[in-house]
Amino acid sequence: MPVWSWFFIAAGVLIALTLLLAVVLAATGRRRTRRLKQHFGPEYEHAVEDAGDRRAAENELVARERKRKNLDIVALTPEAHRRYSEQWVEVQRSFVDDPSSAVGYADRLVTEVMRERGYPISDFDQRASDISVDHPGTVEHYRAAHTLHLAQEKADIGTEAQRQAFVHYRALFEELLGAERAIENDTPKEATA
Repeated sequence: MPVWSWFFIAAGVLIALTLLLAVVLAATGRRRTRRLKQHFGPEYEHAVEDAGDRRAAENELVARERKRKNLDIVALTPEAHRRYSEQWVEVQRSFVDDPSSAVGYADRLVTEVMRERGYPISDFDQRASDISVDHPGTVEHYRAAHTLHLAQEKADIGTEAQRQAFVHYRALFEELLGAERAIENDTPKEATA
């Protein structure tokens, strides 16, 4: 067989391997995208919007998952669960008379529960990022509540906005306490109306 024939065979094999590698990489990328979309839900789209690029967002979400694996997140003890549930009931009651203070207390209580569960609490963006791995459906509530809380600290945002912040904090609070042990007492009528 002439030498040039081997050249064409080698080139054909190289092209076939390159195409096979491209197909495998594309399939792997689609699988990763599908898995991340399924796990993170709306948080996936939020990450894409923040990053401005799907690949960068997916890398960020995978990095969050890796970081989360290194955290020692624990369930609350029955005593801590009871204590935080009681504190939440008090926060709910205080909303009627002083919604502004109740929203601030709700923010602090959520942060305290996160700390006790093992989440780092130094920076809000990092807290939201860490929470998004375990509670992707609830992290938007946390962001919304935090945004309203910050607005409240700068100016009076009105009772309706405070109520919205409170309801958002409650969604995360219940997730952090655990769905199987949901708080028995409802948010007061004034906070849900």
